[in-house]
Amino acid sequence: MAHKKAGGSTQLGRDSRPQYLGTKVGDGERVNPGMVLIRQRGTKIRPGKNVSQGKDDTLYSMAAGKVSFQKKKRRRFDGTLRTTTYVSVKPV
Repeated sequence: MAHKKAGGSTQLGRDSRPQYLGTKVGDGERVNPGMVLIRQRGTKIRPGKNVSQGKDDTLYSMAAGKVSFQKKKRRRFDGTLRTTTYVSVKPV
């Protein structure tokens, strides 16, 4: 009686889809309204002038212009100062 045993299922071979997070445009690049600047989880980088934040914390441009990143000191709820990065779009 030559026959194969049942192969069964494997628990390997599946992988989750990547999230493609990160900075999509650099400092000094030109952007149009609605272009995605940064995809992130949480507010590691905060929106500045002419930048808005989506419900999944994605930052996108509200105006055409050049992208600029700044680091500013920001007072937190407990009174301590922390450096925070802001991204803005300066109209050209």
